[in-house]
Amino acid sequence: METVLITGGTGTFGTSYVMKAIENGWHKKIIIFSRDEFKQVRLARFLKSRFSDRIKSAKDFSVVLDTCEIRFFIGDIQDFNRLETAMKGVDLVLHSAALKHVPICEYNPEQAVNINVVGALNVAKAAAVNGVKKVVALSTDKAADPVNLYGATKLCLEKIFLGAKNYYHDTTSFHIVRYGNVIASRGSIIESLCDLNNEKFFLTDPDMTRFWITI
Repeated sequence: METVLITGGTGTFGTSYVMKAIENGWHKKIIIFSRDEFKQVRLARFLKSRFSDRIKSAKDFSVVLDTCEIRFFIGDIQDFNRLETAMKGVDLVLHSAALKHVPICEYNPEQAVNINVVGALNVAKAAAVNGVKKVVALSTDKAADPVNLYGATKLCLEKIFLGAKNYYHDTTSFHIVRYGNVIASRGSIIESLCDLNNEKFFLTDPDMTRFWITI
């Protein structure tokens, strides 16, 4: 795939994917689509430092290396028009933007629905309108028999992308991947444990099962 767009591209998944993509020459162009300008600036600076020997040109909104170009695109997946503009000429979309923290989703239900559900609808439609070849949405193990709003919104995301296959299968293929807790991702329980400074830590339920993967 020559051009990839990553929603939520400054997150743990997006940053790690960009690194792998550059190192392995997966794409000619990588578009980082996210709404936090500070995270975009920080990622751009990191890439300039990490690949300083391969840079052909660098600006605040782009980094051009010897094998690929990384573009930074400020936008919100709740804004369909912005998504549609950003996806012009894109071959692959990796949809990782979401509200991911269970308590935050519970406390902000409207935002959780708008971002995780309506945002997923916008991504699917914008991709189809632009004839994107493939869209991969990141879901979660919490979408299986959900007991919280986060899991429920991710289940809705899955249903949206499964339904999109029926509407847009002639031009765009839609895929879903589920994974569990990513070790040492930002805001994960590992960070919380490291911040305890030898204080006691209590499990919610000693019989619970947690699924872990490394980045």
